[in-house]
Amino acid sequence: MTDKSIISRDNWTLHRKGELDQQRHNEKVREAIKNNLSDIISEESVIMSDGKKITKLPIRTLDEYRFRFNYNKQKHGGQGEGGSRPGDVIHTERDHDGKGGPGAGDAPGVDYYEADVSFDELAEIVFADLVLPNLKEKKKENLQAVSTRFTDVRKAGIYSNIDKKRTILEAIKRNARKGSDKYNIAREDLRFKTWETVYRAESNAVVIAMMDTSGSMGNYEKYIARTFFFWMVKFLRTKYQHVEIVFLAHHTQAKEVSEEEFFTKGESGGTKCSSVYQLALEIIRQRYNPARYNIYPFHFSDGDNLPSDNDTCFELINQILPLCNLFGYGEITSPYYRNSTLISVFERIKRDNLTTVTIKSKKEIYPALKKFFSQKGDSGGQGTI
Repeated sequence: MTDKSIISRDNWTLHRKGELDQQRHNEKVREAIKNNLSDIISEESVIMSDGKKITKLPIRTLDEYRFRFNYNKQKHGGQGEGGSRPGDVIHTERDHDGKGGPGAGDAPGVDYYEADVSFDELAEIVFADLVLPNLKEKKKENLQAVSTRFTDVRKAGIYSNIDKKRTILEAIKRNARKGSDKYNIAREDLRFKTWETVYRAESNAVVIAMMDTSGSMGNYEKYIARTFFFWMVKFLRTKYQHVEIVFLAHHTQAKEVSEEEFFTKGESGGTKCSSVYQLALEIIRQRYNPARYNIYPFHFSDGDNLPSDNDTCFELINQILPLCNLFGYGEITSPYYRNSTLISVFERIKRDNLTTVTIKSKKEIYPALKKFFSQKGDSGGQGTI
C-alpha cells in the first residue's frame, strides 16, 4: 500500500483523465495560437509549407495543476496579524520568471515545445473572423455552390460513412439485453450516416491584387506584401467558391501576371502607381461589370511614388471607388526614412468603402487582414461566393 501511494504521489500521469486532458490540451494549444497569430502568420516556415506540411509552432509548456514544493528551502515572506499596514513591503522574492538579468543567473527558464499543427487547422483559426465586406447580390448567371449535409442515420450504407458512436451504442444495448458481459459488434449494430446535396445561390466576386515591385521595395517590403497576399489568397479559396483573383504587378508600368510570377518574380525601376490603377480600371470595365460582380481592389506599396504622379492617382482612385465594394490600400513604412508617401493621396479621399493601413512590422500583417476583411456597416451582408 505504501509503495502504491508513493507511486501515485510522484507519478502524476496516473491522475490524468485521458480524453478530458487531451481535450484541455487541444483547447490550450488553440488558445496559444489565437494569442500569437500576429507572430505565427508572418513566420516564413508557415508560409513556405504552402499548406502541404505539418507546421511546428512554439507553444509554452502546459503544466498540470499540482503542489510545488520549494526544495531549495528558501525563506519566503508572509504576514499574519502583525503590525504591518497596507502598502508596507514585507519581503521581496527573487524573480523566477526566467527573464534575463545581470550576471549569469540561476533562475529557471520557461519551457517551450513545438506543437504539430496542420495548415488546415491553422487556417481555420486565422480565417475564423474574416469575411468579404459589403458583399451584395448581383445580377448574374445562376451560380450555385454545392455542399453536403448529413440528415439521417440508417442500417445500410457505405463503410466510409459509418457512424461509430451510434454503432457502439447499438452494440452495447444489444449485449445488455442478452445479459452478456462480452461486448462484440454484429452486423445488425451497424449504423450509417446518410446525406443530401444542398445547393445555394451565390454571388460573383473578383479581388484585384496589386503589388508594387519597384526598386524601392526592398526584401523586407516585398516580404510583408507577399505575406499579406499569401494569406488573402488562402482565405478567399478556403471560405469562398466563386471568387476570381487578378494579379497585377507594377513599377513605372503595370501588367497582369500569373499567381506564380506575382509571388516570386522581382522587379526594379521607379514607381508610378497610377499605372496599376489605370490597368485595374480597364480590367474592371472590360471584364467585370459592377452590376454582376462584387469588386475588391487591394494595393500594397512602400508609398514611394513619383510626386508628379500623385494627382493622377487621386483621379483614378476616385473613378475606381464607385465601382467597387471596398478599396484597400496598405503602405509598408520604413523605420529608417520617410519619403513622400502615397497614403497622403488616400487621406484626401473621404469614402466609406476605402480602407487604408500602415504596416511597420511583421506583427501588423494579421491586424491588416482583420481590418480589410471585416464587415463594414450595414450596407451589405456577409453573403457567400
